[in-house]
Formats: sequence, C-alpha cells, structure tokens
Amino acid sequence: MAEAKKLASLVFIPLPVISHLAGAVKLAKLLVDADESLSITVLIMKLPMDAKISSYTKNPPHSRVTFVELPEGEPVFPDGNKSPENFVARFTESQKDLVRDAVAEMIKSSSSSKIAGFVIDMMCPGMIDVANGFDIPSYIYVTFGSAVLGLMFHLQSLRDEHNVDVTEYKNSDAEISMPTYLKPVPTTVWPSSVFYDDGDHLNFIKRYREAKGIIVNTFIEFESHQIKSLSNDEKIPPIYPLGPVLQLGDQEKQNHREIFEWLDKQPDSSVVFLCFGSQGCLDEDQVKEIAVALENSGHRFLWSLRKPPPKGRIEFPGEYENPEEVLPKGFLERTREIGKVIGWASQTAVLSHPAVGGFVSHCGWNSTLESVWFGVPMAVWPLSVDQQANSFLLVKEFEMAVEIKMDYRKESGVIVGAETIEKAIKQLMDPENGYQVKMRALKEKSRMVLMEGGSSYNYLKSFIENVMG
Repeated sequence: MAEAKKLASLVFIPLPVISHLAGAVKLAKLLVDADESLSITVLIMKLPMDAKISSYTKNPPHSRVTFVELPEGEPVFPDGNKSPENFVARFTESQKDLVRDAVAEMIKSSSSSKIAGFVIDMMCPGMIDVANGFDIPSYIYVTFGSAVLGLMFHLQSLRDEHNVDVTEYKNSDAEISMPTYLKPVPTTVWPSSVFYDDGDHLNFIKRYREAKGIIVNTFIEFESHQIKSLSNDEKIPPIYPLGPVLQLGDQEKQNHREIFEWLDKQPDSSVVFLCFGSQGCLDEDQVKEIAVALENSGHRFLWSLRKPPPKGRIEFPGEYENPEEVLPKGFLERTREIGKVIGWASQTAVLSHPAVGGFVSHCGWNSTLESVWFGVPMAVWPLSVDQQANSFLLVKEFEMAVEIKMDYRKESGVIVGAETIEKAIKQLMDPENGYQVKMRALKEKSRMVLMEGGSSYNYLKSFIENVMG
C-alpha cells in the first residue's frame, strides 16, 4: 500500500496593513494551489489604529488557507521622534506571546500535519524568536524588490562589519556602489529609515540573515542582475523570487461602476492615471500644482485624490467629501470633459483598463509590478520607504520610466512645480518615447514566468521542496 503523502502547514505572520497583508494572502494561495499537501494559517495581529483590513480577513481565498485573528495585545503607539520601523519593532515585540500561544494551540489541536515553517513579514523579523522557540525554520517574505533588498544588506554590512556610520550620509550628495545596482546609488534615494539614529530597519535586515530562505516578490527576467547578485552572496540565505505576486482587483469594478463607465468612453491608451498607493496623500499646495499641470497638459486623466489625516494623528488617508476644497477654483468644471477626480479605487482594476495609457505612481514595489503586469508606462514620484530607490532603478538603470522627482520626500516640504509635472506627463503619454514598447515586452515576460516551466514557477516548486524537506 502506498504511503500517504505527509501533510505540512505554514504559519504566515504578515504586517497587518493592506499592502503587506494582501500580498501575503495571495502568496498563500499560490503555495496551496501548487501543492495539495500544504495548508497555511495566517495570523492576523491587531494594530492600535484602524488599518482597514477587515475586507481581506473575512473570506480566506482557499479552503486550505485559514485566518486566525489574535486578541488585542498591550497597546503600543508610534513615537513621532522615532522611525516608523521603531514602532513596528515595538509592536512586533508586544505580539510575540500572542503568536506563541496561537502556534502552541495549533500544534496541540492538529495531529495530522506538522508545521514546516514560519513565513514572516519583512517588517516583523523579531518573530524569528518565536519560530526558534518551537525549533521551526523561518522564511522572510520581502515585499520590495531585489535591488533595494541588496542595498539594505550592503548598508547593514557597512554598519556592522566595517563600522561605518551610515547616518552620516543623511544630507550628503555622495554616490555609493552597491552590488545589486550597476550604477552608483545617490544617498538622496536611499530609504529614509537608514538615516534614523535608532537603526531599527538595518536591525531588521541583520535578522534576515538568520532565516532559512528569503521570498522576494520579483522575477528574474525583470531583476536579473539583482537576483544573481543576492544569490551569489554566501552570507545571504537562499533567495526565492516568486513574483509577480499581485492582488488583482477585477471584482472591484462592480463597486466603482461609475469610474469604469467613464473609462469605457475614453479612447485606448489616452488616460493618465494618478495614484499614490493606499497610504499616499499630498498636501493642498502640492495638490493645486498637480491640478494646474493636468489642466495645462491637455491629456485625459483619472486622479485618485486622498485626504491626509489630521496633523499629529497617525492614521491612514481618508476621502474628501468635496474635493473642490483643495482644488483650484473651477478646476472640476473646466476639466469635466477630459478628467475625473476620484477617491480610492482598485489600482489593478484601473490599470487593466485599455483606456489607461500612463501611470503617475509613488513607485511602491507592488505598484511597480502592477504597472509591469498590465504594460502601462510609469512616471515616478516617490513619497517614502523604498520608493526613491525603486525610482532610481526604473529611471536610471532600466531606463523604462519618466522621472517627476526621483529624490522627493514628503516630509521635506518641497513643492514640485506644475511645469515639472506637466512636462513629465507629456513625456509619459508620448507614444514615440519607447516606454510603451519596453513595458509591452515586460508584460509578456511577467506572465510567462508564472506558467509551468517559467522561472518563478520553478522557484515556487523549489521553495515547496525546501519546506517539505
């Protein structure tokens, strides 16, 4: 009689914000679809503020993906004088006992399957301690690209192995060679988190080296040099580029019918879409400059305009009841034939529409991959985190995106002028610029890699073998 195939389970611990949770859930579905003997439990931690994730936690995407909502822990709040990573580090620490209890309960209640690994969010590497306590291997899931991952490993190495104080580069105009970039990287596009004295982000990176493997949301045909560079470094755990892992939002079209009815009336590739991600918003003075640029460009536009949270409050962006309060007087009336200002809508659903021909983006890694998947050229306007370094990669290394302001940082208070924005939009929407050809080629590759025999498909199989082994 044939021996029954061994059942294995993974414990996923995502950071409970939409951009991280959605990617983790999609990855979980990819894994269980690829192997019928695998099941996944996603532990949902509770942030002290409303992260608006309930829509993702109500319906698991698969019968072998289970959500377990943890009870509220000791409240931990952000400190305005410290980095966001410092808050996440303290929050993760406060959740360890809750995670430990949940995993202990899983082990106690299931005799048919063994927990084969923890898949831990890149922002929560402190959970490696919990996995070690159960003698279970850890894998880190990184939601930014290989280039930035290599940049952070390099800076962590400079700090810890060569005693370099990387915070001294904060106001520098130096350019530093990095293994995962072919061109020297200006310090002005390094993630701002590396310049905080608390050093939490580089401490996160240091802990990645303890993992059994690192899953990266990218694919080798996109970041070829970057992935090879990481894989050739013996001090870095094995890299598994399983991307693009995308949360496609076709189901959202029914929820935003008015937007898609408007897009249906526009010619193919005629609309520039402006969206700065689920956490992206700009102040009123900057909003007015964008409005002037759009009006002067003459191009059709769809603009996702979000309302900043009240000053001093740690909240996610909201929606304007009346966008006219921050737009130039008469703007909506003058542009109603060619433009539409909206609140939040599914970015992937919009990018998938044939009317969309250009994307003004904050260049978050999820947004970058979505743009590639749908073959929509980008104009980059980073706000924070890894977005400046992503912009440098796309504009300077890959020469596949238009720059608005590559080293923009929202906290700097700099206002990007209407003329700069208008010029970039015109360049983006010009079919002669060659970006559309590059993006169409990448679009095809991004889909091939996930098919049987494709590079990401093969890495997925390799990862599952490693877990089961």
